[in-house]
Amino acid sequence: MADAQSATDEKTVRLQVAAARQEESGQGIARLPRTAFQTLGITEGDVVELVGKRSTPALAMPAYDEDQALSVVRLDGLQRANAEVGSGEHVIIKATESRPATRVVFAPANREMRLQGPTQALKRNFFRRPLLAGDLVATTGQQPVQNMPPEVRRMFNAPAYALTQIRLTVVSTSPKGIVHIDEKTEVELRAEFEEPHGGRAVVNYDDVGGMADTIQQLREMVELPLRYPELFTRLGVDPPKGVLLHGPPGTGKTRLAQAVANESDASFSIINGPEIMGSGYGESEKRLREVFEEAARNAPAIVFIDEIDSIAPKRDRVMGEAEKRLVAQLLTLMDGLEARANVVVIAATNRPDAIDEALRRPGRFDREIVIGVPDENGRREILGIHTRGMPLGDKVDLKELSRITYGFVGADIAALAREAAIEAVRRIMPRIDLDEGTIPPEVLDDLFVSREDFLSALKRIQPSAMREVMVQVPNVGWDDIGGVGEAIDKLKEGIELPLKHPDAFHRLGIRPAQGFLLYGPPGTGKTLLAKAVAKEAEANFISMKSSDLLSKWYGESEQQIARMFQRARAVAPCVLFIDEIDSLVPARGSGQGEPQVTGRVVNTILAEMDGLEELQSVVVVGATNRPTLVDPALLRPGRFDELVYVGTPDKPGRERILGIHTKDMPLASDVSLADIAAKTERFTGADLEDVVRRAGLNALHRAGGDVQQVTDADFREALEDSRATVTPQMEEEYQRMRGELKKRAAEVQPIGFIYDGMVESTRASKHE
Repeated sequence: MADAQSATDEKTVRLQVAAARQEESGQGIARLPRTAFQTLGITEGDVVELVGKRSTPALAMPAYDEDQALSVVRLDGLQRANAEVGSGEHVIIKATESRPATRVVFAPANREMRLQGPTQALKRNFFRRPLLAGDLVATTGQQPVQNMPPEVRRMFNAPAYALTQIRLTVVSTSPKGIVHIDEKTEVELRAEFEEPHGGRAVVNYDDVGGMADTIQQLREMVELPLRYPELFTRLGVDPPKGVLLHGPPGTGKTRLAQAVANESDASFSIINGPEIMGSGYGESEKRLREVFEEAARNAPAIVFIDEIDSIAPKRDRVMGEAEKRLVAQLLTLMDGLEARANVVVIAATNRPDAIDEALRRPGRFDREIVIGVPDENGRREILGIHTRGMPLGDKVDLKELSRITYGFVGADIAALAREAAIEAVRRIMPRIDLDEGTIPPEVLDDLFVSREDFLSALKRIQPSAMREVMVQVPNVGWDDIGGVGEAIDKLKEGIELPLKHPDAFHRLGIRPAQGFLLYGPPGTGKTLLAKAVAKEAEANFISMKSSDLLSKWYGESEQQIARMFQRARAVAPCVLFIDEIDSLVPARGSGQGEPQVTGRVVNTILAEMDGLEELQSVVVVGATNRPTLVDPALLRPGRFDELVYVGTPDKPGRERILGIHTKDMPLASDVSLADIAAKTERFTGADLEDVVRRAGLNALHRAGGDVQQVTDADFREALEDSRATVTPQMEEEYQRMRGELKKRAAEVQPIGFIYDGMVESTRASKHE
């Protein structure tokens, strides 16, 4: 070992601390390289003592393969807190023994938590785990990680103590020192919170998932200046003073700030925006000064301002003098005091544009970090955190759950885990006698959360960013649509592939299509296709009608469209569907009576679809049966890349559509769907559905309420009352359009100053 140290009386090694993987949090293991095992003369599963500013025991396990050549020890957040070391610092590790305990006393590590119940499950959970008075420990309900020796695996296989991971303080042990629980140990659980050593809170980096890069940036900005201010002094620069975290609600901004404060061992002062406001003159500013003065006294310190937009709004937009003075006070506190060494300000907001511009400059908030909606891997990590102490059923696959929870933020995933737990409790409620007041241990042992619990919880939890839109995930798949095979193939390769496999497009260096225009006669299934593609691509679905987006108030329509695109970006991957798009984006300069609002709406959509802000994992699908009325600027590549014709189905397609609509209909043996399909030339999907409905009504008229079957005669009668809505002339017209649409998009633009549709055409009037 490069920096192994040997003492005269006992062998020790000195290793640098690194964070353990999320799934190992709370299991009390230290991952050591092979050389450390040899130096210490220990084997897997032996107890070691970690000595930082404080000592704590751990179970020695082999390092991850990628760490074998490095001089690092992987510890979870609780062990880093117990040893009072941070990532990047060093600990001394020595072999030790743990003695059987006669008595161990636990207490909740959270001030808000009260615990009661049998200690038998607690005893099983910590069976043979090394413990030391003053340590923070966690119950665990998941299966142990791989590559553990059998005797260590058995220790972790104890049933869960509760549905969530519970953090406890080891209050006292008899005898003192490092002990373990065995069959004879008496375990006591106190109901009330007891202050752990040093008053360290229990939120750490292990409790924040899906933001490894953000944590790295924050550590550079916050931990380094607080721990090693001399680095910046030596370089002759001021340390960073502030970080602004912004992103959608529920992404974990506040939790991340708490984790940073705990991991950097700094005092933590929190300012909740509205609480600082006082009624008297100058009272708000005085409260703000007091918080900063207290932080300076307790340095190193972090001042966290939650919802900063409420106390530092743009001064030119607020009427009251008190608000303006408060902003000015905050500005001077953040940039005007030399005494502010070793104090870092972290602020969080989901409305960064509402904050006064003077705050958003280096010297005040030196860096702005966006905490966005987590991707699939991020959701997998967050699910791992929230199900860490959950007894999961065999069929629960967190990878599958992370794939179908698109658009979910951390708060949504926490709600999903809670709902799934409630489902599990609902299942065992009949076995609980409420009069007894306690739950029998055998019932607790049988309690687990199954895959079905998660799936039923999913029906009740909607991504928080989608609440305003209230669009359910469509339940229409490719199998529910017939007769549009060519359109389905185009949509599959253009939408489903990029949303499900974005890496393949990155590898090839090409961009996926951003927009699809579905056009064709009415009733051919354009809206159904958009729904199906959202379901099959496992994406959120936002559906807008053109009439909802148009408003009589000046500028309101453009704002609605900008908001719609902004929401689609927030819940990506997302399919944004605009029905009857011709009424929203008619060709500009096409007539004297054209209202100004539509021109501005067209410009907004052009800028949103192919502007400075890229649409990442957002696909726009428009549907129209009058494509010639759509503005030509929208029909070029980069906006609507693909123009997909959805025509009337051929004979096999009609037979397939009839099969879909008669799926639940009791048909008589003389009904031949192939014959009906042959007689319904030019019928659209909507026409065929109408034929099936009429046949069902005919059967009801004929046989009354006790009808058993729908016969061929019912269908013949229905066909006599039905007609094709698409005429031969309409079909010809659409065929002619197919060739012309691309030409129109490529035509020379009107004379004038064309800045991507932002300047109105100066085309001369035809009458001149």
